[in-house]
Amino acid sequence: MENFELLFRGFETALTLENLLASLLGAGLGIIIGAMPGIGSLAGCALLLPLTFKMNPTTAIIMLAAIYYANMYGGSFSAILLNIPGDSPAIMTAIDGYPMTRKNKAGKALVAADLSSFIGGTIGILLLTILGPTLADIGLKFGPAEMVSLLLLALTSIGWMLGDDPKPGLMATCIGALLALIGLDPISGYSRFTFGNVNLLSGLTFIPLVIGMFGFSQVIDMVTNKNNFNFLGKKRIRIRESILNRKEVKALLPISLRGGIMGTFIGILPGAGATIASFISYMTNKKMCRNGEEFGTGVIEGVAASESANNSAAAGAFAPLLSLGIPGSGTAAVLLGGLMMWGLKPGPQLFTQESEFVWGLIASMYIGNIICILVAICIIPFLMKLLCIPSGILAPIIASLCIVGAFSANNNMFDVGVMLIAGIAAYILKTCGIPAAPLLLAFVLTPKLELYFSQAFQISNGDPAIFLKKPISLALLIFMVLFMIMPIAVKKIRKRKLSVRKDKDV
Repeated sequence: MENFELLFRGFETALTLENLLASLLGAGLGIIIGAMPGIGSLAGCALLLPLTFKMNPTTAIIMLAAIYYANMYGGSFSAILLNIPGDSPAIMTAIDGYPMTRKNKAGKALVAADLSSFIGGTIGILLLTILGPTLADIGLKFGPAEMVSLLLLALTSIGWMLGDDPKPGLMATCIGALLALIGLDPISGYSRFTFGNVNLLSGLTFIPLVIGMFGFSQVIDMVTNKNNFNFLGKKRIRIRESILNRKEVKALLPISLRGGIMGTFIGILPGAGATIASFISYMTNKKMCRNGEEFGTGVIEGVAASESANNSAAAGAFAPLLSLGIPGSGTAAVLLGGLMMWGLKPGPQLFTQESEFVWGLIASMYIGNIICILVAICIIPFLMKLLCIPSGILAPIIASLCIVGAFSANNNMFDVGVMLIAGIAAYILKTCGIPAAPLLLAFVLTPKLELYFSQAFQISNGDPAIFLKKPISLALLIFMVLFMIMPIAVKKIRKRKLSVRKDKDV
């Protein structure tokens, strides 16, 4: 109860005109940045940090925090409408969101994304309010060994992501892991797979790769299959047609609740971030839902699983940031830099010594979350007009966005070349039945896995038993083995049941 009393005091701070305007501005900028492929929350917060230099610390962090979680709303827009994830967490949203657009259900996909984002974000903020410092302590229990097991669990489950046949997914996972190894070895410092190219020493940049594999490959598909991309023609979509019915809301709610809880706890883990949260939520809900087999074909539940988790993870990242000074993601690291720049020292005493700031920030997240969903729903009719543009006009527009987005990553034409090659490669892989999403997820997870592996072995002096001695690590490894065995066992059981039925019929 004490936390809620402090929260009500925080609302007095958050509802001042200056802080309210900061929330509104941050939410608007965050949605725009999230919807623009190639920028993302990390670059957005870093670029807009100078705007806050003349603000007081509370107002400045309120604005930057609003940019962070509003970015999760915006990232779904381009993922659903154009199959171009605005940020890495939106990769999972694109898997079901874009197929819904192809089925003339883009409005419902956008509303489902906004509603599940709101639910997930609210759960994350509530858990932060009730369990702030406690959540941070849970995050501390995940050391390098535990993170290795968690990432291995994620990597081994990627192959089953888009159907019962794991082969295409596993092939994509292996390709993504190989691409992630390009650059300098983080331990020895030797170059790997650079072929003497200086631009590859720092590895492949994620943004050009994701824009190429999702966006530019889409342009190639538009040019080669024009008739498949005139989704709406001249038909006008009204907001009424986008509203979810009772059955759809009923299907969305439990998934959003599960995703919100999972996302919050994953968000507190050091270095995990919203991408891993959205992926694990998607995979878990795929296995738990009755229509899990339909995930990946364009269902509301798939959109909800991803969006609820990445928004709650953004809220969860504030627990270790404020309580321990440990950023859970790259964007949280920028926020940490802002806190230190204004003379605020994150740690256990921050909640007592700077209670006005802490609770004002948490209260502003409730307000910002409401602003985000109102803005996001209001712009749906304008977003829907994109689908009325003929593919012959839309294709060059998307191609231009892809080029600008790829170049803006490092202001380097080499990244534009990477984007073009990635797009052609993704189109070829698609024709061979190999999906792009597992490849990109493996690309994101592999560097983190490699880093935590090296840290775990340094701690144990090269003894691999460290992964079995840690209870959390051991439990995750057991889940990993079960996750690999269960689909095979289910297949065999189904075959036996079918054969028994056939024998009975005969």
